[in-house]
Amino acid sequence: MRAQVRRLVNLSIVPLASILLALVVAAILIIASSVISTGTPDLTLPFVAYASLVEGAFGSDRGLIDTTVKAAPLILAGLAVGVGFKAGLFNIGATGQLLIGGFCAAIAGVAVAGWSPLVAVPVAILAGALGGFAYGFIPGWLKAFTGAHEVVTTIMLNSIAQLVISGLVNDVFRAAGFTFARTAGVGNATLPVLIGRNLTLGVIIALVMVPLSYWFLWRTTRGFEIRTVGANPNAARYAGMSPRALIILTMSLCGMFAGLAGTIEILSLGYYPAIYGTSLGFDGITVAMLGRAHPVGVLLSAFLLGAMRAGAPLMQIEAGIPVEIVDVIQATILVFIAAELVVRRLFRIRAATAEVTELQTVTRSYGEQTAR
Repeated sequence: MRAQVRRLVNLSIVPLASILLALVVAAILIIASSVISTGTPDLTLPFVAYASLVEGAFGSDRGLIDTTVKAAPLILAGLAVGVGFKAGLFNIGATGQLLIGGFCAAIAGVAVAGWSPLVAVPVAILAGALGGFAYGFIPGWLKAFTGAHEVVTTIMLNSIAQLVISGLVNDVFRAAGFTFARTAGVGNATLPVLIGRNLTLGVIIALVMVPLSYWFLWRTTRGFEIRTVGANPNAARYAGMSPRALIILTMSLCGMFAGLAGTIEILSLGYYPAIYGTSLGFDGITVAMLGRAHPVGVLLSAFLLGAMRAGAPLMQIEAGIPVEIVDVIQATILVFIAAELVVRRLFRIRAATAEVTELQTVTRSYGEQTAR
């Protein structure tokens, strides 16, 4: 038990320190903004801003619902990156996989719009998951059989997905009668609202994926093999595992998680717009790294970022601080996590025992896991 507690503390102390440092940096920027706007520094403004941020996220039933709703796609996007980290893969392509999943869900939803919701909703969700799975398969296959680095291929696939889908919605799947290009409505495939105005079935899907991914990674043979390939591909190959197959499987699963994120976004909206921009795919990198690529950590970090986004409007109203400060905090957290050695030295935190981490995955050399 003591060993488990020590490991938990060691894993969480750097993320917590990074959050604290990011809040300090944001507070300095907030004080600087008060100097620019009023001519005098307001040292209490950061406290007012953070208090209103917390109140907006947790101070009411509506705030709690908005926090949960905003956290749901972040959970799935975080898993789309975090599961890849466990196999030593850096999935930058969550954005493209998310768009493909949402588009497939929308097209399937339109096709079954008149069916019973009991059938239409599962069909649309399955289509979105399969779309993301298939789009994740592409960089996985390229990595396994050609050595093409997943960072390069997934970045290119992001642009391909966005441009191709935009063209299809503007032309082939454009619905008549609307002032802007979009698909027809998904009808009965729209995710049902469970609580309040916007807490849909998508939240349940995201929450269920957390224990399922944990069970898969730590309680199944295939999950053990994925983690082994991430730790040492040569040892995995020597033990009779197939790094190629595991790389393809992992990237496909990452695509599925991202596809589900896009699915719950689009099926909650009710249609797919031709111009659909989202930062969820890249936010998933912050979520995964802050959560140490662990499903539970991903859950907690997703709720943290979701709370910031839910509370930002009230902060802007009460403190006059633009909602964009949340993006600054998120980016600063990522910077400090990437500079883990600096954070450890600043807080005099002892280094952990050697183990594969998400940062090692980010800096890993090209093609190292490809089977020979």
